[in-house]
Amino acid sequence: MSVHSRDGTRPKEITPAEVQTIAAARRLAGARTVFIGVGRPSTAAIVARMVHNPQLVLVYESGTIGAKPFHVPLSIGDGELAQTADLIVSVPEMFNYWIGAGRIDVAFLGAAQIDRHANLNSTVIGDYAYPKTRLPGAGGAPEIAASCGEVIVIAPHSSRTFVERLDFCTTVGHGDGPRARERLGFSGAGPTAVITDLGVLEPHPESKELVLTCIHDGVEVEQVREATGWELQVAQQPAITEPPSDEELAALRELINR
Repeated sequence: MSVHSRDGTRPKEITPAEVQTIAAARRLAGARTVFIGVGRPSTAAIVARMVHNPQLVLVYESGTIGAKPFHVPLSIGDGELAQTADLIVSVPEMFNYWIGAGRIDVAFLGAAQIDRHANLNSTVIGDYAYPKTRLPGAGGAPEIAASCGEVIVIAPHSSRTFVERLDFCTTVGHGDGPRARERLGFSGAGPTAVITDLGVLEPHPESKELVLTCIHDGVEVEQVREATGWELQVAQQPAITEPPSDEELAALRELINR
């Protein structure tokens, strides 16, 4: 897939990362608040505010509420977040008053591993006592996934990430399936979508197992199956992601190049 540059002289390829970011941004069109860290989730949220939802309130892990960054933040401690925020709260207030009380509509999370019920691992790869890789850890992800209105996971699609069994369950998505969240007393809906560079997976309404419901333009279903570590369920007729519009691409590329 390609798009002509503004001067119309040379096509520029649309990358899978751009499609993934824009697909995530579209999910925020009707949200009031979104909880984000850094990286692609932050980029998607800023693009959503630029194009789809100017009133969207960005809430960062550092405690900044209503941040209006003009650049992709380097970290959750980026000074621009504090300078442009409506208010700044402490971490205990963020989790006790805003997240725990269900005042955040949508949260973006990432993970090193995801299983068929959208449970997440961000702790270790390999045995916990003698891991191959020590990951950043839970942070606030378990509480975020438990109490925010819904969670959207953003991750690369490969068999290393989409695994049959997590090496460690850091964050409960839909547990072992139906009614797992209710048994645990979670108030939020949990993961409602996993957006990858190949497509979108959503939990089945009854089994809560992830189902491929949408593929990005140019991607084949078999390609997604091969990149998944379990026998992936596929919707009878998966949708095709609408190609990025000129406005979406311009906003994303302007943001990244600032």
